[in-house]
Amino acid sequence: MQVRIYQPARNAMQSGKAGTRQWVLEFVSPAKREADPLMGWTSSDNTRQQVLLKFDTKEEAIAYAQREGYAYVVEEPKAKRLQTRAYADNFKYDRVGRWTH
Repeated sequence: MQVRIYQPARNAMQSGKAGTRQWVLEFVSPAKREADPLMGWTSSDNTRQQVLLKFDTKEEAIAYAQREGYAYVVEEPKAKRLQTRAYADNFKYDRVGRWTH
């Protein structure tokens, strides 16, 4: 069984970082999902797709995968790029764009 270990990104709709500090172990299913012909819902025979295990550190997640005998792939989080901005920058004299209302 293949598993994926990653640290989730923050929600794009909110500015908070809740749930982004933990590491998640997710089972990767080789089988494709199929659409039910009657209802149109997508379904799969593998119920492990629904399981997400959360760990405080990456090392704990790796240790769990090794202990259970799962082949794992670790996806490192991307480096965060901070842009410092000030409200006064909107009114600078050498502003690139024109100030219009």
